[in-house]
Amino acid sequence: MKKITSRLFSTALMVLFMASSLSVSSMATAADGGLKSLRGAEIQAQETETTDPFKGTRDTAPIERNYVQQPPLIPHKVDTYNITKNFNKCMDCHAWNRYKETGATKVSLTHFKTREGQELSNISPRRYFCLQCHVPQADAKPLVGNKFKAAEGIR
Repeated sequence: MKKITSRLFSTALMVLFMASSLSVSSMATAADGGLKSLRGAEIQAQETETTDPFKGTRDTAPIERNYVQQPPLIPHKVDTYNITKNFNKCMDCHAWNRYKETGATKVSLTHFKTREGQELSNISPRRYFCLQCHVPQADAKPLVGNKFKAAEGIR
């Protein structure tokens, strides 16, 4: 029994030593600025570290709408936006109290009305999840050919 306890103790010490040496070597690499991925590729710290990755991320000019009541398309990336019942990243820029300083389009008045037309002081819950209507725009070639033409009133 004493022999097994001794072996377990020595194995645990060896594992601790190896783990600490790995973390020390990775800290030295990070301190030197030579960050590496798990596969050993170099990582450019300036490209991966930004204070706010969503500020000024307009990729293209907004694409024109094609029909009446079409929700505007989103002219920037949103793939990492956090939109939950408690937080909406879109409102960091598009809220009425922030749109001027960020240069974003403010949320439409229609988003502050209930189904019955009652005006609310905050965004209506049915309009809170932006990506159910608004989608990121893409200048992509259609996968299937079509003869769609924009509405007369829009052209």
